[in-house]
Amino acid sequence: MTAPDEFLNIDTPENVVFGYEVVGIGSRFLAALIDTTIIGLLLLATNAILILVVVGGFDDLSSASSFALAVLSLISFAFFWGYYIFFEMTWNGSSPGKRQVGIRVIRADGTPITLAESVIRNLVRLVDFLPGAYGLGLVTMFIDSKARRLGDLAANTLVVREQTAVSLESLSQSTTPSNPVVSRAPGTAEQVANKWPVDKLTEADIQLAEALLQRYNDLPNGAVLAHQILNRLLERMGQPTNTVKAMEAIYAIKRIVQIYHYER
Repeated sequence: MTAPDEFLNIDTPENVVFGYEVVGIGSRFLAALIDTTIIGLLLLATNAILILVVVGGFDDLSSASSFALAVLSLISFAFFWGYYIFFEMTWNGSSPGKRQVGIRVIRADGTPITLAESVIRNLVRLVDFLPGAYGLGLVTMFIDSKARRLGDLAANTLVVREQTAVSLESLSQSTTPSNPVVSRAPGTAEQVANKWPVDKLTEADIQLAEALLQRYNDLPNGAVLAHQILNRLLERMGQPTNTVKAMEAIYAIKRIVQIYHYER
């Protein structure tokens, strides 16, 4: 049995460690309750409309053809499973219920869930639901060390707590990483950074930059922080701020760190 909300570290091929808080049964149950309520209301409204259009009204429901009833059942099935797949693809592993609780689905290696994993985990939901009220799924979650149901095991996915935004101040208090990351072929931002007087920066400035590089891919507001930090570094170097596009800021910061260590 897993303790609720355990912490999981995932090592990437680049030797970067991502920390995730694995969600326990309580949070997942609350999210499922919200989603199931929404689905139930939507299905009720959808089926009512379909019965009026396809069957001709509730009075004729008993005499409706087996084909019409099969169509209604098929549409209900597609709607129920399509709900989760649609939102997990649109909202980066979340659904209305998960977003309300503050959790989301990721792959076991820490990367965002893909369409294939979403389809698998949600098709297996039917088995998890047996014999009723997620009976088999709950048993599996109690047994599994990461509180995964059968759908998660089949798709190799995890449900984790959504990362909260990190402030510039809290980032500056992070442990200094030894291996800054974020790699890419040289671009305009790096070329511009080559002309900056990096020697004017202090060790504390570089530590802040390295902390961002270490955690960038795991920060929901990483691009905003990168732009803020780059402007701070530019001020330190006596350069005009906002000279690099926000989306390029992280690469300029990486180049600054490289130049700083090279000159040392």
